[in-house]
Amino acid sequence: MSCCAGSMPLQFAEEKGKQSAFLQLEDMKHRAKKLADGSFFLRLSVPDVHCVACISAIERALAKAPGVLTARVNLTLRQLAVTVSHLDDLPKIVKALDDLGYRHYPADERQDDQPELKILLRALAVSGFAAANVMLLSVSVWNGAEQSTRDLFHFVSALIALPAVAYAGQPFFKSAFQSLRHRRMNMDVPISLGVLLATGMSVYESVVGGGHAYFDAAVTLLFFLLIGRVLDVKMRGRARELVTGMARLTARGGMQVLENGTLHYVPQESIAPGMMLRVTAGARLPADSVIISGTSLVDRSLVTGESEPQVVMQGTQLEAGVLNLSAPIDVRALRNAEQSFVGEVKQMLAAAEEGRGHYVRLADRMARVYSPAVHVLALLTFVGWMIATSGNVHQSLTVAVAVLIITCPCALGLAVPVAHVVAASSLFKRSVLVKDGGALERLAEIDHAAFDKTGTLTDNKMNISHCDIPKGTHASVARALALGSQHPAAQALARYLPGSTPIALNDLVEVPGFGVEAEFDAQLYRLGRTSWVAEITSDKANGSGLAFGTAGGKLKPVAIEEEVRFGAVQTLSVLHRRGIEAEILSGDREEAVSAVARRLNVTHTSHAMTPAAKLERLKNLADAGRKVLMVGDGLNDAPALAAAHVSIAPSSATDIGRTAADFVFLGKSLEAVANAHEMALRARRIVQQNFALAAAYNAFAVPLAIAGYLDPLLAAIAMSTSSLIVIGNSLRLNDHIWAKKRASTLAEPTLEGVPT
Repeated sequence: MSCCAGSMPLQFAEEKGKQSAFLQLEDMKHRAKKLADGSFFLRLSVPDVHCVACISAIERALAKAPGVLTARVNLTLRQLAVTVSHLDDLPKIVKALDDLGYRHYPADERQDDQPELKILLRALAVSGFAAANVMLLSVSVWNGAEQSTRDLFHFVSALIALPAVAYAGQPFFKSAFQSLRHRRMNMDVPISLGVLLATGMSVYESVVGGGHAYFDAAVTLLFFLLIGRVLDVKMRGRARELVTGMARLTARGGMQVLENGTLHYVPQESIAPGMMLRVTAGARLPADSVIISGTSLVDRSLVTGESEPQVVMQGTQLEAGVLNLSAPIDVRALRNAEQSFVGEVKQMLAAAEEGRGHYVRLADRMARVYSPAVHVLALLTFVGWMIATSGNVHQSLTVAVAVLIITCPCALGLAVPVAHVVAASSLFKRSVLVKDGGALERLAEIDHAAFDKTGTLTDNKMNISHCDIPKGTHASVARALALGSQHPAAQALARYLPGSTPIALNDLVEVPGFGVEAEFDAQLYRLGRTSWVAEITSDKANGSGLAFGTAGGKLKPVAIEEEVRFGAVQTLSVLHRRGIEAEILSGDREEAVSAVARRLNVTHTSHAMTPAAKLERLKNLADAGRKVLMVGDGLNDAPALAAAHVSIAPSSATDIGRTAADFVFLGKSLEAVANAHEMALRARRIVQQNFALAAAYNAFAVPLAIAGYLDPLLAAIAMSTSSLIVIGNSLRLNDHIWAKKRASTLAEPTLEGVPT
């Protein structure tokens, strides 16, 4: 045997550890997402995060790491969202987390809390069994049992309690040990200290034959603490289902159509833009795609909030998660899965708690000084009672333990994130996505609202209010011209004119910004802007309205009006009743803006506005002390959406518009804006109530504990109860009564030739 043989296992262990760390780092680099500004975004799972103190410790440490641009911890998901300037900066994140003692690995959207929940439930069962039996043994002691009987029951209680404390207390002891080992504090430190002190005092009393032991308090304390921890994990699991549930809304992969026509299964993460995929009936699209061939019915309720099936055909663009209902279709992927619509929604939901609004920052600052203050207060209480009782260590320790337990900052740590998560959950059920909790706070503060017109107050559809095109040949030609254009006004005219057998036009040409023209029976026809059509007619006219005409013939004007988005009237009325003044900021012409403003009873409007002009208007409002909500959808609205105090965009908005907005609503109705504002107001009230409840609890219970009126058992019950009250108060956000949806009278879509 070699003289070095004894060190070989250690050498192999070190090499294995280095290899594991290297592979983990490479996995992190692979999963990091490159952003538009060249930085990299990564989401890590940090399962040991339990409280606000953990959040502060991680975020403060990473803020000091070179190359780390942002770092936000999501307490509900127990995930860290971090942005670094370069991939070479990732090792600095690993080192910072290792130095703090937090386990970390790339986040998996399908991970769950089942292992932790099972451990907590087993610990809860053990502590509950021990608490019940020790309580029964304590009855005779409380009733004045004799010395020998009392000592026997104390001994039996110790045999039950010590193993129970050692097993059931592990979730707290391990967390506290890791925290102290890395020279930091969390809320499990005072909990562990209180349990161990109560148990140690009980063992001492049992050995010396004292009249009182606190085994019942120690195990019952763990029992109540574990009840709170189990409920906390379950609550977080419910919030996490909002994010992880999105994974079920998209396929885990797709069938790629190879060049030879055969099908090959491709995992979702391997789908790349340009890849040809076949989506069978009953399957969901794995990525945002455009249909290459095939016609079918699809369910786009995930995107639109409407469950009515829609007809799709070649050229139709569909989002990831859309359900194909009736026939196979071949599609070409436009984006990879992570950048798809569902991926964007998941990122918004995951960020619902990461925002740093006023109340979150307040809770962070309070939690930062809370743990040291608790230990100082407990120490001063111990010293004070030692002086007051002339050195009675037993009584002084009992009071100090009660102070340690009752001042645990659980309620404070839950005051803000639980309310924000429940509010985001409630809004998500009503097709409104929240980017972060800070946005909820800002939305509750608004006193002014600015709306874009086209695509926001209107839904890009137009109606024909008057048409001079006569029936017959002219109507048939006009309809054929309208069908050859994608302009909303042309589409409205195609719907308005009576359907007939399509006629063949020659030399059909669409002139961008003017209209469409073609020949029929050697005659030139035009449909489009009035001034452009008038160039070939005998009538001379100016204007940008819609008109139809033939060479040398009469001009046939067509009056159009934009269709106001469903719920716009109700939303503006609700905002007005809440004291929020609304205005329209539009790039459209004055007459079109004025027409919509009259229908919506809006007095302040601005037309022909460029993106810079919208920004200037918002800046002027902000300088005047106004807190403005911006609602828009277009590329030209993105700067204003980003600059406003808070912003909302429909799901039909451009990618940049959705990215810039703080909220995105999926349905067609603009009532989502009023609903989101109402939920923000309710969430603000709930957060304020939670802070008040936490403050009232401490103001009432801490003096009682310091004065010696609460033993460790009562302190544990009070502390757990305060946390449950905060959680229960936040869950009231789910009880909001929303207006009943209007009954839909739309007919089922039909499509000839589509297999069902």
